[in-house]
Amino acid sequence: MLVGERMKFPVITVHPDMPIHDALKLMRSEHIRRTPVVKKGKLVGIVSEKDLLNASPSPATTLSIWELNYLLSKITVEEVMTKKVLTVTEDTPIEEAARIMADNKVGGLPVMRDDKLVGIITETDLFKILLEMMGAREPGVRVTILVRDEPGQLATISKAIFNAGGNFVAFGIFAGTDATNRMVTFKADGISAEQLREILTPLVPAILDIRM
Repeated sequence: MLVGERMKFPVITVHPDMPIHDALKLMRSEHIRRTPVVKKGKLVGIVSEKDLLNASPSPATTLSIWELNYLLSKITVEEVMTKKVLTVTEDTPIEEAARIMADNKVGGLPVMRDDKLVGIITETDLFKILLEMMGAREPGVRVTILVRDEPGQLATISKAIFNAGGNFVAFGIFAGTDATNRMVTFKADGISAEQLREILTPLVPAILDIRM
């Protein structure tokens, strides 16, 4: 799966000269938490709702409402935006985009095609992918097992479940308890929890969880 398949487009953008009050109003009306900053068709920054809120005066201020509004009208997006923007391209693997976000503690990445902004991928998009991968909205029996990290283990388990009439709805492989195993979580339908427990018990080191 590539970023271009899951990015949001067209992109809602703001100009660096936009007052932060207007930018915040736009974000709230569009239900977004960050937006690229574009000037003359070029990406020059990115600003988040948090950036805009942090630029606002403290509620404990002694300034009057008129003074507050005057000050806010003078602060522009350019003064609070992040200028060094991390970006990805449409053909960036989705897991690479997720790694960049996690490593740099950012919640979204503009998507570029050469010098043109063509989309944005956010943490919300990644959460939606996780829901799909784990079959969160699909009925079935959810199972978590430890599997020996050896060739053929998954094939043996899959064949046993298939022969019993089971069908995989979702499947994920994660780090195990040590270097000798992997943790596998899957969801299957057409088979009961009792049948799955009976099938898996002789095949895996441990069944960690089975639930509907």
